[in-house]
Amino acid sequence: MAAKNKKPKEYLFVDGYNIINSWEKLKDLSKMSLEVARNELVEIMAEYQHYSGIKITVVFDAHLVKGNSGKRYGVKGVEVVYTKESETADQYIERVLDEIGRIKKVRVATSDWMEQQIILGRGGTRISARELEVEIFNEKKLMKRNRTTNNQKNDLLIGRLDEDTLNKLNNWGNNSE
Repeated sequence: MAAKNKKPKEYLFVDGYNIINSWEKLKDLSKMSLEVARNELVEIMAEYQHYSGIKITVVFDAHLVKGNSGKRYGVKGVEVVYTKESETADQYIERVLDEIGRIKKVRVATSDWMEQQIILGRGGTRISARELEVEIFNEKKLMKRNRTTNNQKNDLLIGRLDEDTLNKLNNWGNNSE
């Protein structure tokens, strides 16, 4: 897990609607409620950011919303961006890449082939929607395995203690309250 005060070594920009339309679970959710699908994507990214230490920005197109000046806010450490009127998520990501793409390690999650080519030309690397889904799945599996291993180690320690020591530990814990 990344330290709280350290600057991230890597940035990940997520083309929100591209991912929603690529992942079956989110696509199904979006048919019922686009807002629920957006919230679920941000939650998934927040959990992934927490485990990976990668700074994540999820960008949603709002370019067709008349008079929209754009919106940025944080959700559990993830930056969520709604683009301004006449600016697509791709354009927003390209602009940010122009600013930081050659200085910092930046990946962009999108399955838009044309956008992937532009990303590469601006100093970023691309990851497809499917690759991101697999990466997150594998990260979750690894974290679960680590928790299971740590729990087993704790169980093994308790199993090796003699009864007298266990009683002392139990009494010590009860006396400290």
